[in-house]
Amino acid sequence: MSRILIVGAGLTGSLCAHLLRRALASKLQLVIWDKARGAGGRMSTSRCTSDPNCTVDLGAQYITVTPDYAQKHKMLHDELVAKGICIPLRATVEGMVMKEGSYNLVTPQGVSSIVKHYLSQSGADIFYERHVTHINLRDGKWEVCRKSGTPENFDIVVLTMPVPQILQLQGDISQCKWQILFFIFG
Repeated sequence: MSRILIVGAGLTGSLCAHLLRRALASKLQLVIWDKARGAGGRMSTSRCTSDPNCTVDLGAQYITVTPDYAQKHKMLHDELVAKGICIPLRATVEGMVMKEGSYNLVTPQGVSSIVKHYLSQSGADIFYERHVTHINLRDGKWEVCRKSGTPENFDIVVLTMPVPQILQLQGDISQCKWQILFFIFG
């Protein structure tokens, strides 16, 4: 059984974990680390301490579904709508120009509810406040170090944080950065 670390509990990390679990359920152990105190990354929802019904989305406020998106991601899109995580935006947004066949979705429980849904479906062991600093290759495994705590070993490491944060990582991974970036953008 492969032990896989996904660094980042935002949309990319949570969806990656969900899809890996769906495809390879019994063949892997998924672990997710995020440096923040909670899920969401750049799709986080902040809640008022005195009124939990008062929220603000700090990332995307709506999701635009284009005909191309709907074809490529129909299964994911339909699941989010069926579960009430996303609903159609009924209000008019002044000045918004929409392509023909496109529409917008909003998240009644906040945009982070999408991330939280995929995390809950992933079956991953999720740990917050784990800031990765170094990644080294040791005896065919990736040794991942964080600001506090002991290093852990993984068969595979998936980095889903923004590129500037990837470029700050130290260790053997620094020798591979441009190959990783080429893979991402190539």
